[in-house]
Amino acid sequence: MKLNSSHVIGFAAGVAASAACFYFYKRNQAEFDAWLSEHGIEMAGHSGKNPENMTLEELMIEKELFEDIIAEREMAQTEEKTEE
Repeated sequence: MKLNSSHVIGFAAGVAASAACFYFYKRNQAEFDAWLSEHGIEMAGHSGKNPENMTLEELMIEKELFEDIIAEREMAQTEEKTEE
């Protein structure tokens, strides 16, 4: 299959649309994440909230998430050393 101008134009349009969507998402990230949360979709990673304004329960959940990530990375690092 040869590459022609339609492929290039399609690729450029896709990149432009992706960039526009990413910009729109980042500009309205808090509102978008809240909307997703209302519909039962939790975004992975840090909640983006100010720790000073979080409840004790929210802080404990964040702490557990970080501890899980740390444990996974330590385990992966140990496995890498074992394979060497």
